[in-house]
Amino acid sequence: MNRYYLYLLLPVIACSFAMPADAQTVRTRKKEEKKKEPSIYEIDTLLQPIPRNRQMWHDKIDKEQNRADASDGVMRNRELYYTDDSVINLGLNTAMFQVVDQMQKMVENLPQKTRDAIMDNQEKIRCLKAINEMLFAFNSDVKADPVFYRKQIYNMRDLIIARNEGTSMDFVKKNINFQTLNNVKYLFEPSSEERIFIFTEMGKQEPQIMIKRLSEFANESYADDIVAAAAKVVPNELFSYASSTNYVLSNAVKRSKDPLVQTIVRISQESKSPLKAMPFLNDIYTKKKTIAEIDQITSNHDLFYQNLVRLKLEQVSLGGDTYTDELKYRSMKYIREMNDLHEEKDPVRFKCIENFPPEVLYFIMVYGQDEIYTSSFLGTYKRMLERMKPMTGDQLLEKVHRDKFRTFIRMCAGYNTLTTFLGTMDADNKNNLMRSFIAGLEQGKDDELEDAVDVADAFGSIEDSSLAVFLEKQVKDNYEASYKFRSKKGVIVYGLLATLFEGLKGMDSTTAAMQSDKLNLPPISMVMNKNLTNDSGIVYEQVFFYGDEDGKTSYTSFMGNFPKDKWKVVTNKYWAEISSLQGKKIVIYANLPIPEPGDEEAQKELAKYLAEKEIHPSVVIHRGHSYHLPLTIDQLQRETKIVMLGSCGGYHNLGKVLDHSPDAHIISSKQVGSMSVNEPIIRSINDQILAGNDVDWIMSWRGLNGYFAAKGRETAKGMFDDYIPPHKNLGAIFIKAYRKMLSSFDE
Repeated sequence: MNRYYLYLLLPVIACSFAMPADAQTVRTRKKEEKKKEPSIYEIDTLLQPIPRNRQMWHDKIDKEQNRADASDGVMRNRELYYTDDSVINLGLNTAMFQVVDQMQKMVENLPQKTRDAIMDNQEKIRCLKAINEMLFAFNSDVKADPVFYRKQIYNMRDLIIARNEGTSMDFVKKNINFQTLNNVKYLFEPSSEERIFIFTEMGKQEPQIMIKRLSEFANESYADDIVAAAAKVVPNELFSYASSTNYVLSNAVKRSKDPLVQTIVRISQESKSPLKAMPFLNDIYTKKKTIAEIDQITSNHDLFYQNLVRLKLEQVSLGGDTYTDELKYRSMKYIREMNDLHEEKDPVRFKCIENFPPEVLYFIMVYGQDEIYTSSFLGTYKRMLERMKPMTGDQLLEKVHRDKFRTFIRMCAGYNTLTTFLGTMDADNKNNLMRSFIAGLEQGKDDELEDAVDVADAFGSIEDSSLAVFLEKQVKDNYEASYKFRSKKGVIVYGLLATLFEGLKGMDSTTAAMQSDKLNLPPISMVMNKNLTNDSGIVYEQVFFYGDEDGKTSYTSFMGNFPKDKWKVVTNKYWAEISSLQGKKIVIYANLPIPEPGDEEAQKELAKYLAEKEIHPSVVIHRGHSYHLPLTIDQLQRETKIVMLGSCGGYHNLGKVLDHSPDAHIISSKQVGSMSVNEPIIRSINDQILAGNDVDWIMSWRGLNGYFAAKGRETAKGMFDDYIPPHKNLGAIFIKAYRKMLSSFDE
């Protein structure tokens, strides 16, 4: 395969934005016409001086613009650096500074609409205040989407014009989206028809998002419709509000006359274990089971889990996310028990799953993917295969309605069991399954990528050459179908998969550079030293420890890596500061593993200190179990360039890391991280930084392979082999490339 597929993206982009011939004729004619005078909305100079009572609002807006300019840690005279993507930066810069400046003048130049100067003054203040609130929201958003806010700024300008023209309602009806909703909230009173309309419509289209904003409209009459709509898709959110001590929020739910909402209220009030009962909302709502019967089921973990599987097999749609989340949470009990007993013989280790049928074992594996050890997967997989006879693999997948089947295939590929699983089927069914593995990735919303990431990750583990050729052809066929039907998401997804597939055919520094160029990404095989240092040439690192026994042991081992002749260590109540004494300057901050909740307090105090000193770590290392990982991820910053998870880097974790740190190179493991592996990797990274070199992943992994191949390190070598370096982390590479290309489409 060559560059053909990626090059095909270009005509699609061109076709998507090309004008029809008659439109081009009109454009040519317009050029020939006499240039018209600019409208009142386009004039870029003030017609009258700004009165003092409005100047304060202009000052506020200017202040927010300056805050935005400094949000990357450096004032660049209105040159906001938000990502490594210059196109996105340029679009946001233009909107944030040029368009907002012009909007300020436009508001001042709005003609007087009434004879009441006070009313006209108040109208202009309202507009300026709305602009200020919009910019304040951007500066307060720790995960601000630059494309979203660029669109919102243009939306605000057009909405102000529509408001002045008396066509605001028409504008709102034609632009039903979150940008309009936010701007209407800033510009219009709660009782306005514009606000009622946009909140109601967005409540119908996006109830799962709108219900999170209930506090904004809880007392409004249209809240009832949004609450009822949300109950069907995110009932747990309604349960939280019904149980809340906040009267305004709880009353917004309890006053609803919707039968489903009232069932949720009853569960919150009558169940002995209401959180456990919520996954069975459909059983209670349809009167299939009483609340008391559900309480009896949830009191027994095995019975609880098997009934969650029952809901999956029955394909219950009501509360699907609720019982799916619970299924994932409950799967971890079995996974952790098997993991903890990894040194025991199989009859002891796998006793907790001994009585389960194959479909239950399937769900334990796919929903326990974030923590499952290789040996735990293999033992569970072996029992599933034995117990599913005489069913074939495709029949088992049909029985579970192919729920997360791409995840399962990706896991089988990663743990070298895909050949045996496919071997349970005949040739036609095998081909049909793998065809469907590739097909349909263009479906769903633009940001729904879990299936595509599973496919990308699986590519790196498939060793069967004939299967690889088959999948390569499927990618090509699906790309061409997406091109034919003008599926933007499909064109991007399959174009990127084709490029990733091509890059698997041997990777060295040269091919990695070519791969980066094809994906339009910064180098995927290295992090340049200049991107790790701050303006003073210092590389800041942060290590997150947690207060359980593993965390304490890990911290003690970690601190043993810094001899006094090469490092200076200063410790206070909450953290240790470790500074290099030789080579280039590295400063490492590691919070102390204080027993819970002291560990979180230590991390908060350290975060506060770093913020005060305007220190933005470019290297972040997570040292803890995967259930601690969300706390670490929430503290990542946009400036972070290397993230070492030390535990599974599944799709959701990868996506969240890249939400916070869009340019991060991610090191993750197929199973829980190990001190004996983590520390040599960290030393390899720091040795390159101390030498002033770029961090080269290909060279690093070559050296680490040699280190772990030494005699006496066989156990560590087995665990190291489960670590995925950034240049082979196809899921992370796919997400970064996809988001960048999608932004290019949106520009």
